[in-house]
Amino acid sequence: MQLSENIKSSYSEQYDLSTVAWRTMGARYKAQNIVALAKNISFENVLEVGAGEGSILSWLSQWDFSQDLNCVEISESGIEIIKSKHIKNLKDVVLFDGYRIPYADNHFDLVICSHVMEHVEHERILLREIKRVSKYQIFEVPIDFSFYVDRKLKHFLSYGHINIYTPGLFRFLLKSEQFQVLNDICYLYEKEMLEPLFKDNPMGLRLTRLKQFFLKNIPYLRGIKPNAYAVLTAKSDEKLSIF
Repeated sequence: MQLSENIKSSYSEQYDLSTVAWRTMGARYKAQNIVALAKNISFENVLEVGAGEGSILSWLSQWDFSQDLNCVEISESGIEIIKSKHIKNLKDVVLFDGYRIPYADNHFDLVICSHVMEHVEHERILLREIKRVSKYQIFEVPIDFSFYVDRKLKHFLSYGHINIYTPGLFRFLLKSEQFQVLNDICYLYEKEMLEPLFKDNPMGLRLTRLKQFFLKNIPYLRGIKPNAYAVLTAKSDEKLSIF
């Protein structure tokens, strides 16, 4: 399986220094979710699948999350920026084709894959590769779903989001691929993350903050429509089985 050429070319030159500050701020919260989910498992070596320009790795390295960090990424521009950061504890930086992870079975104790699956044409193929090379996995995806999500098609495609999830739909995807769900976080964006998104829409920011107030105080609703969903899983040796 290979990436479509138009998608590969879009990501190859996606990253530049102009977006590093915003990505670094968002990555801190993603890294915090990773640390929170990983606190009760034992691991040494870690692989990030879809590392972008390395912002999450930078935070994890600063916090000494692992002495053996590694990453694979499809974007040449992302790889260049990662290498330029000289991230402590980062051992391997590998350009890959988006589906074939160039490591042996069970090579890594933990794979992290944060805000990647929403971009992937063939999710199940990548999930099976992640499962093949790791014992534990931490995923995070944005929750873009709404009942009228199709009306925002151009908006989401402009971010490269070709898959739309709810927490339940993402768990279904993982469980149907025989991942064991161990723990999860239904995450709401902090104010500093929302402000750049609504810089020209103060009313939209106020309405979003009001919605977050209700989500924080009604756990059932928060489990349906957080801003992002992070989940810790473990591999099993079973494969997708139907009928």
